[in-house]
Amino acid sequence: MSVVVGADLGSSAARAVACDRQGKILATAAVGYRGSESWPVGRADPNRWLEAMLRAMNELAVECPAAARPAAVAVGGQTPTTVPIPEGLAVTVSHPAVADLGLHEVHAAQCEILRDELGNGFAPCEIWDWVLRQLGGGPFHGLWPGDPAPVGFGEPIAAGSSVGVTNGSHGLAEGAVLVPASADAFMGFWACGAYRPGVGHDPGGRTGGLGLAVASESVRDDMFSMPSAVQDVSIVGGPVNGHGRLLEWWASVSGLSIVEVLATAARVPPGAGGVLVLPYIAGERDPRWDKRLTGEIHGLSLDSGPEEISRAVLESTAYGLAHIAEKLADRGYELQTLVCGGSPALSRQWCEIKASVLGVEVLVPEKPDYSAAYGSALAAGAGLDWWPKPGAAHDAWPMPAMQTILPTHNPAYEHGYQRFIELGDSAAARLDLL
Repeated sequence: MSVVVGADLGSSAARAVACDRQGKILATAAVGYRGSESWPVGRADPNRWLEAMLRAMNELAVECPAAARPAAVAVGGQTPTTVPIPEGLAVTVSHPAVADLGLHEVHAAQCEILRDELGNGFAPCEIWDWVLRQLGGGPFHGLWPGDPAPVGFGEPIAAGSSVGVTNGSHGLAEGAVLVPASADAFMGFWACGAYRPGVGHDPGGRTGGLGLAVASESVRDDMFSMPSAVQDVSIVGGPVNGHGRLLEWWASVSGLSIVEVLATAARVPPGAGGVLVLPYIAGERDPRWDKRLTGEIHGLSLDSGPEEISRAVLESTAYGLAHIAEKLADRGYELQTLVCGGSPALSRQWCEIKASVLGVEVLVPEKPDYSAAYGSALAAGAGLDWWPKPGAAHDAWPMPAMQTILPTHNPAYEHGYQRFIELGDSAAARLDLL
């Protein structure tokens, strides 16, 4: 049986999936990065990325023996991230010096940080390209179609193309085709079918956001956009700064586990007993784009407890997505379906809240926390010509099975969303006064 492996090197763990030619997920595995707690802020040891990915692939082979000798291996991951060759700590997008820069300015700033440390005796590399080179790949830069190539990162080659074969190093069998995927965001959108106009995607994770597939010809010059997997379809919308991180913060300060936070939230009806959270614990990106904003909790009373705050935390993230959707609707872009990915999508309750606040059906893919890795598996299959590469004129890719969650109308959410907008406007106005 021919099997491909897709890997996603995220900020906290390497995730890998094994898929067959029909796109069926045969096995999944996730492995954290050893020693990551000691890394400086915004830095990472690429050798630990590689180590975790290889361990994840070994775990795949336990569940799916064919994955021990995959036909192709594709790698994608967090970006913008710059790895120095021949060696040194990588600079990630979390580095404080690049926090306020535009997407395509980040690589240049990261290279400058590395020059201050290493001089000019290094070559910059993307995370997926670095890993593929360790396994036998050539000095190419895997590039998503339509995405500008950073200067000096190697000869651009389309994501989903072969850059060589495994050379038998690091315990991998020889002869597997090596394929660059791309940024985790591109991979997640590809995996969930957000290349069909009207389909939106919340990638979840520690940040999140809302991207919506639209006809490229309708995109305005002043809008944030990125290319989809299909020719002439773009993704508009934008990222938020910390929906997943907000849940982690509340779990930490409340002394509850994530599972306990979700359980306590389920005991409270919509509206969270009047408690409302502004989720700007790390500033905010789309649609306010104001790094000065901070998190706030409103509506506390003597009757408020952890349950109400837990519920308000979940509702606030849905309101944040609705704020982006409203901005897009004002410009004529209608969200028809939302696909939820990342670890937050493992909570049906959280997905139900998003469906009802946004008023659209929500689709949850099989293994939603492996969406970016599944996108990498699509790249691996494209490298074998199982299906088209990204940038094709039509979609012909498999998709994981989807669970459908229908919205339920509730006036408490309508009231909560209006409060969310008014309180956010008030917070921004206070900052302007100060």
